[in-house]
Amino acid sequence: MVQIASITFQNTDEARPIIDAVKADNPGIRVMDMPGAVKLDRDDSIVIRRASVEERIGRDWDPQELHLVLVSMAGNVDEDDDTFTLSWSHA
Repeated sequence: MVQIASITFQNTDEARPIIDAVKADNPGIRVMDMPGAVKLDRDDSIVIRRASVEERIGRDWDPQELHLVLVSMAGNVDEDDDTFTLSWSHA
């Protein structure tokens, strides 16, 4: 059975480059635009890459900054200096 990783961001100027990076780096991602929020779902995992966000915002970006625009998430979190991953796998 496939489990769905999910992350929801505020729909703000600060969040849109993160959302765009997630959409570009995660083939098959499903996007639900809601008033004030954007929900991203994907089977098994979602990866947010520092380099992809930095490319869109034109400055250094720390993956911890996503917490400033985060509404909710579902999945196990694995993070380091370059990625923030949500998945249902058990390492």
